Amino acid sequence: MSEALVVRTVEGPVRGTRREDGSIAFLGIPFAAPPTGARRFQPPQPVKPWTDVRDATEYGATPQRRPEPNALIPEPSVPGSSTLNVNVFTPAADAAARPVLVWIHGGGYSAGSPASPWYDGRAYNRDGVVTVTVSYRLGFDGFGIVPGAPANRGVRDWMAALEWVQRNIAAFGGDPGRVTIAGQSAGGGAVLTLLGMPKAQHLFHAAIANSAALGDIPHDLAERRSIRLAALAGVEPTAEGYRSASERDFTRRQYEASLLGKRRLAATTAALHDGLPWGPVVDGELIEQPTVRSIAAGIGADKPLLLGATDDEFTMMLDAEAPRALRFVPAMVALRLIATDRRRARAWFTANRRRSTAALLGRYVSDRVFRSLVVRVAEARGPAPTWVYRFAWVSPVMGWSCHCLDVPFWFDCLDEPHVASIAGDDPPQGLADEMHGAAVAFVTEHEPGWPTWRSDPGTTRVFGDSPAISNAAYDDALPLA
Repeated sequence: MSEALVVRTVEGPVRGTRREDGSIAFLGIPFAAPPTGARRFQPPQPVKPWTDVRDATEYGATPQRRPEPNALIPEPSVPGSSTLNVNVFTPAADAAARPVLVWIHGGGYSAGSPASPWYDGRAYNRDGVVTVTVSYRLGFDGFGIVPGAPANRGVRDWMAALEWVQRNIAAFGGDPGRVTIAGQSAGGGAVLTLLGMPKAQHLFHAAIANSAALGDIPHDLAERRSIRLAALAGVEPTAEGYRSASERDFTRRQYEASLLGKRRLAATTAALHDGLPWGPVVDGELIEQPTVRSIAAGIGADKPLLLGATDDEFTMMLDAEAPRALRFVPAMVALRLIATDRRRARAWFTANRRRSTAALLGRYVSDRVFRSLVVRVAEARGPAPTWVYRFAWVSPVMGWSCHCLDVPFWFDCLDEPHVASIAGDDPPQGLADEMHGAAVAFVTEHEPGWPTWRSDPGTTRVFGDSPAISNAAYDDALPLA
């Protein structure tokens, strides 16, 4: 293998693989030491440097420890202990100083993998962008409260990976002064979290948040959940007790209804009212205040932001799985079962009359968690450079413009075999050209190709069968914003 495929990082040399399209992939490069043993609940620790050329031709171990067969995005679990690693995809390892896209995967902060074929950077490489995907500790190990250990270990992993990019990306043909962070779902929430963190501002220069799901879990709530998890696992809620349980023990239990302190319908809607079970914690130190409040205070205002959501993120789940009896329940009656603010629910219902009760409830969940957040963030940013999109293309397979459906369009990978299961056999390549082109333009020039949200209040690029510009694209979510 030629010397051109060997890159010398600050920590040591790595060998990548040249692909048929000419791009080069460097996989599984550690940015921190394995978070095992005494390091398990500590901040990411430095990697021990190496001198021999390290093979970087296969994906590294993932924090996700078990297959997720029902995941909409193919995200494989790779065994091993060195789970904190990056994957670098580059057009060439030269001195060209290309713009850099750093991708943070989703999965509810408890699942997901940077080794997904959908996150391969080859299309971005084709268009002159170096792409990096990163891993981070998940679930309790990443975000639980452990006495004597720092909170937000998963957040600290994101920062450590971005610090690795600052130290090393120039050797892979990237420009450390032109780094855009991006992610979808929990990854989009990670992007907004970092955007609102004063201590992360030096690590990136622009941001893309796709279908962002924020954590912003209050510290006392995260602590109560951690103590309940210890009881479920049969260990003491101490550092020693938590360390005595394996990640697998916690993974099996960290979504149990009893952990959330809810039963029956309340357990089903707990995430709607109380947030995701695990995720970034407002600890007053690293995350000083809730993200939207921080953004409204001007944190990250110097950084261009592109954000948006799909039309019906989770409508399909309620539409497909709701009990038959729900068909006979009046929509507003059903809505009252899951909506805590009845005044807002009535206003939202007026703007969102749907063809079935289940579809209406699904749209409510989509708007409450995702689409109203787009509006809140865009408004909180004030005059800061903010571009908004709406993904409206309806999958012939799923029946909705659903969660995760937009990802292969952004990555221009519609020919990847797993895409057909969510987008059908003939998804529109023209739409992928539009969306991927907008992302490349944003990463490269910080200008996706349409006016900002504030140019004409509410200005949004709608990506659907006929892409268009609208200033009413999120009006139906406004009552919840």
